[in-house]
Amino acid sequence: MDDSMKIKKKHKGIKILMTVIVVIAIIIVGGAFYLATHTQIVIGTIQKGAMVNGKPLNSYEPLYDPVNGEKENGQYLISEINYGSDYPNSFLDITYPDDNLEADRPTLFYFHGGGFFAGSKNMGDPLAVSEATYLIDDLCAKGYNIVNVDYVLVPEGHFPDPLIQANQAFAYIMEHGKEYHLNTDKIVLMGSSAGAIMVSQIGTVVSNSEYAKLLGIEPVLKKEQISAIVVDDAPLIYEDFSLACKILVGNYVKGSIFLSKSELERYDCIPYMTADYPSAIMLGSEYRHDMNVMHEQLDAVTVENDLIDPLAEKGEEKQHCFVAAERVDSTAKEAFDRVIAFIDNKTK
Repeated sequence: MDDSMKIKKKHKGIKILMTVIVVIAIIIVGGAFYLATHTQIVIGTIQKGAMVNGKPLNSYEPLYDPVNGEKENGQYLISEINYGSDYPNSFLDITYPDDNLEADRPTLFYFHGGGFFAGSKNMGDPLAVSEATYLIDDLCAKGYNIVNVDYVLVPEGHFPDPLIQANQAFAYIMEHGKEYHLNTDKIVLMGSSAGAIMVSQIGTVVSNSEYAKLLGIEPVLKKEQISAIVVDDAPLIYEDFSLACKILVGNYVKGSIFLSKSELERYDCIPYMTADYPSAIMLGSEYRHDMNVMHEQLDAVTVENDLIDPLAEKGEEKQHCFVAAERVDSTAKEAFDRVIAFIDNKTK
C-alpha cells in the first residue's frame, strides 16, 4: 500500500472516530437536555418504590394509625386529623405540652422539608441534618401547641398546591379552634427547607394582596393573627441555586429546570415582601445567601427580623437546617434558644 493510500485510510478512520464522538456528544447533550426539561424522571427514580407503612407517599388515607393520647414524653398528641379532601396528604397532627389541653398557649404551625418529593410530618426531612421530630417536641415543650401539617408531594402536586393546602389547614383550624383549644390570635408559622419556602411565601401572601393574586390564593389568616414567622434555611433565589436544587425546585414548579420570568416572579417572594410582612427570624446555613437577601429586604422595608448565620457569626459551616441538631450540637442549641426568645417575645 502506497503512502497516499495509507494517509487516506488514516483520514477516513479519524473522520469515522470524529463522527462517533460527535454522535455520542449529541446523545449525551440531548439526553441531559431531555432530563433537564423532564425532571420528574430523575425525581421519580428516587421516589420509585418509596412507601410509608405500605402506602404511597401521596395518599388520601392517613399514613399512620390515628392517636389521641399522652406520648411517652408526657406531651399530648391528636394525630391524623383530616383537614381537606382536594389533595393527598391533607392531614395534620396537634401536639400539646401536656394533658391540660385547655391551657391558653400560642399556636405554632410547622411545615416539614423534603424537596417537595419526600418527607412528612412524621418523618421530617430526609435531606436535612436530622431529627425534625425532636425539634417539634422541643418547640412544644417551650409552651407551644404545635400543628404539624402534611401536604402533597410531586408528581401529584406542584407549586402552589402545597400553599393552597396550607390555606385549607388554616381554615380548618380557624373553624375548629375552640374544639381543639387552639389560640388563633397568636400564631407562629415555621418551616424547614421546602417548608421554609412555604412559610416565607405564606407570609407574603398574607401581607401583600398583589402576591396573593399572583398565586390565586385568598388567604384565610390575617396579618394580625401571625405573631412571627420562622424561616429555616429556605432556597428562594432560583438563579443562584446549584443544579441539584434547580432540579428539585424546578420539578416542583413546572417539571423543568428552565423557569420562565413569570414563573420565577411567582416563586421568589422576596421582592414582594413589604412593611406589612410579619416579624420574622431566619436561619441560614446551606442557603445562607437567600436568608441574607431576605434579611436585607425586611430591613429595607423596616420589618422586625433577625438572622442566624453561623458562618458569619462564628465562622462555622453548618449542614442544611442545622437547628434540628439542637440536642447534640451547641451552635444549633444556641440557634434554637434564639428562635424561642424571638417568638416568645412576640407571643407571650
